[in-house]
Amino acid sequence: MNKKNTLQAAMFAEMQNKDLFRKAKNHAFNYLNSAFDRTIFPTEKALQNLEKFEESMPEKSGNGEAIIDLLHLYGTPATIPYNGRYFGFVNGSMIPTSLAAKNLSIYWDQNAAMHIMSPITAKLELVVQNWLIELFGLPKHTVAGFVSGTSMANLAALTAARFRLLKNKGWDVTEQGLFGAPKIRVVTHTHIHSSILKAISLAGFGKANIESVDCDEHGRIIPENIPELDDSTLLVLQAGNVSSGAYDNFEVICKTAKEQGAWIHIDGAFGLWAGATKRLKHLTKGFEHADSYAVDGHKTLNTPYDSGVILCQDEEALVSALHTSASYLESTNQREGMYYTPEMSKRARAIEMWAALKYLGKEGIDEMIFGMHERAKEFARGLQNIEGFEVLNDIVYNQVIVQCETDELTLAVMHKIQELRECWAGGATWYGRKVIRISVCSWATTSEDVNRSVASFEKAYKHVVGV
Repeated sequence: MNKKNTLQAAMFAEMQNKDLFRKAKNHAFNYLNSAFDRTIFPTEKALQNLEKFEESMPEKSGNGEAIIDLLHLYGTPATIPYNGRYFGFVNGSMIPTSLAAKNLSIYWDQNAAMHIMSPITAKLELVVQNWLIELFGLPKHTVAGFVSGTSMANLAALTAARFRLLKNKGWDVTEQGLFGAPKIRVVTHTHIHSSILKAISLAGFGKANIESVDCDEHGRIIPENIPELDDSTLLVLQAGNVSSGAYDNFEVICKTAKEQGAWIHIDGAFGLWAGATKRLKHLTKGFEHADSYAVDGHKTLNTPYDSGVILCQDEEALVSALHTSASYLESTNQREGMYYTPEMSKRARAIEMWAALKYLGKEGIDEMIFGMHERAKEFARGLQNIEGFEVLNDIVYNQVIVQCETDELTLAVMHKIQELRECWAGGATWYGRKVIRISVCSWATTSEDVNRSVASFEKAYKHVVGV
């Protein structure tokens, strides 16, 4: 029998006696017990206590249970519970079954790169891919890559578009690079999300080369202002404006753009899920004519974080743009997850998405997402009925944008709302004016949560104006 060194022996003991894991589980359960009752933002004391983590790198190995206790003692109070009264940054909550599935998969610790590294992950990726195709009503040849989020999904989609558009011109960008390549036109609108601008930059298109198209008052691209497109054009559209929630008119735009030979990509980080519902599906009508889509699980679907999907109707383009081969990579006739993502080694994030979809089913998805829409409308009605707030957008999905009489007052009221810690909403700029942006994207948000939050808005306004 091989003799174990001291560190090995300690870690083997922790794996076998499970005390370390029981302690972490107990702390986690205590956190869940309080997550829906605590203040929405950490207290000042909790923030100050984060200094406890500032120390020199330890010289010697530590005690596992003491480390978990330290993390719980000072880390837990400094977290933000994405509960029913958190309305910032389109941050979703977590469906319990999905969270539990992630917890189990953490212990599995699977590398989702290849089938021979994790058969269960490869199978669930394929199942989720097929379910998403069915839910969204996409062609059966569509393929999915499971990435960290929409930022990475957008990048994957744009590199696939780059490959196809250049390949059609006789240029293999994978082999020849971009130097001397035919020009690709990038057409999108002035309200496109910053993650698209990042992807455009990273893909080598250059933000300065964007042909920008004006939007209407709700942040939707104006179809008649889109220039003549061709087979060298990448057209980027949006399912869910990050402030107003508005959708581009896919039915009018996509079919014509396809006939002109353009590659159409739809950024649908939180808004694409409307296409998986009965009562909001009209918002995505015509989007099946696009070539690629980016969507998050950790927003509207309420999976745990680090869950995004690139959906692409051109498998060859996606795989050719992202695929890496090496002699030690033993490919099989099974699904190889790394072929559809920029990553090779990657977390098995499809497991918790499978659990969420399996748990909710089609009816549950419709109920949950339409419920967010209903709560957003309630929020807007509540604010319209109190003095000091003006709602600026039509509530077509789950976003509400409001402002006060002046920019200065809007910012002051927003900061007071955040300080009160009853609910949390962030800010944005909407057509040159400062606004408060409310994103209803948690399964846990109830009408009571909305009423409490509206009351906090009113309290903050009265405090600022001195009423």
